Amino acid sequence: MSKYASLVNVEQNYQNVQELASIWGDVRNELETHAATLEETYAILGEYDFLLIIDAEDRNSAYQASLCIERYGLDMQTMEIIPMEEFANLVNDL
Repeated sequence: MSKYASLVNVEQNYQNVQELASIWGDVRNELETHAATLEETYAILGEYDFLLIIDAEDRNSAYQASLCIERYGLDMQTMEIIPMEEFANLVNDL
């Protein structure tokens, strides 16, 4: 499984913060049907509203998970991430 980071902006109008926060349970359940897991969610300040960490079986699963989440009125930019230990091994192999 691979990990992906998604930077998220809210595009849909939610009535309040509680309504927006309530979607994450639905998102978690729906992602499981796409061989993906929502590992962590963070509210962030700045250009984006949220940071999601998704564990997905493969790139296709990550793509399907992103499309699923966007149906909730969220605009996402998703990138594959690797732990620094693995990155260091890649660099050492050069």
